[in-house]
Amino acid sequence: MWYNGLLDPSGWQLLAIILVLTHITIVSVTVYLHRYSAHRSLELHPALKHFFRFWLWLTTSMNTREWTAIHRKHHAKCETPDDPHSPVQKGLSTVLRKGAELYMEEAKNEDTLRIYGKNCPDDWIERNLYGRFRNAGIISMLVIDLALFGVLGLTVWAVQMIWIPLLAAGVVNGLGHAVGYRNFECKDAATNILPWGILIGGEELHNNHHTYPNSAKLSVKKWEFDMGWLWIRLFSALGLATVRRTAPIAHRIEGKQTMDMDTAMAILNNRFQIMAQYRKQVIKPLAQQEMQRVDESVRHLFRRAKRLLSRETSLLEPQQEAKIQTILEQSQSLRIIYEKRLALQQIWTRTSSNGHEMLQALSDWCTQAEATGIKALRDFAAQLRTYSLQPAVPA
Repeated sequence: MWYNGLLDPSGWQLLAIILVLTHITIVSVTVYLHRYSAHRSLELHPALKHFFRFWLWLTTSMNTREWTAIHRKHHAKCETPDDPHSPVQKGLSTVLRKGAELYMEEAKNEDTLRIYGKNCPDDWIERNLYGRFRNAGIISMLVIDLALFGVLGLTVWAVQMIWIPLLAAGVVNGLGHAVGYRNFECKDAATNILPWGILIGGEELHNNHHTYPNSAKLSVKKWEFDMGWLWIRLFSALGLATVRRTAPIAHRIEGKQTMDMDTAMAILNNRFQIMAQYRKQVIKPLAQQEMQRVDESVRHLFRRAKRLLSRETSLLEPQQEAKIQTILEQSQSLRIIYEKRLALQQIWTRTSSNGHEMLQALSDWCTQAEATGIKALRDFAAQLRTYSLQPAVPA
């Protein structure tokens, strides 16, 4: 019958079709709009780029230049009043409920498009079809869905229309800056919502992305999974994509005891990973040790010491700063490792433009760390000296 459509799928078949269609849209956003257009972390074959543009016109009516510009501005102004969709500034509820509206509002900002929308498609088909008749794509998609699936095609189309506003504009931009875990203490509040980036194509790994925004691969830990990266590997194998950048890999040479320029540059390149190691190898064991020593009245604070003493200082709230001060007043050892953590971070902030100054500052830091008499600090200083830009070559 006509109301069943040309395909007349069963319920389970229709569900599978919806998942496939929405997944294609997610791949179009994460691979084409995000990793290619906004960050240029990979290059795509012209045919693949045009397919993604066409599919996004059909399923979202999103414009490449607008999306790219808004996302670039988000990174440039993250968590400030100029951030187009920061839950820190606008509230989590607002971003979850009105993520698409915030996007559309910022898309009208000509300054945003002019400053952040460079090197985006401006060919004949963009000017005369995708940009000029933006709603024609989603109307065409509605007609196609009705023809293929009959009356249920309206449901298929509705799911396609809400998929990106709900998951990308709402969940990633909202929850991705509010809940989850953090591998790295980057300057903004970005979190990894889940370690398995399947539903939103890897965008769940938002803390990893904000730490290494120009990486084509969003997973960092061995137990994390990035579906978008799987597609990029497939496209690369087919000659349709070329990866330009991924997150740096921290190489170490066991037994190396000299802090040289190669070591300094390796530490600078891998500073976020190194600070994550500092949290794990220095702050965590010492906080656990001190928790057993302090008075019962303040012990509850020490249960959160690892997180508080590792937190990016610009993200600390007044009550968190007060808790840190209480912890440091109770433990001289934690005060030392906290101050050494801040001093280490200040080295690449202050000396990154001068390699020789950074090398000297790192050498001085290691000497001072060893002089504290704290074993975890001595071991960490010794580990810093083993870093190298390149892995050791087997003899």
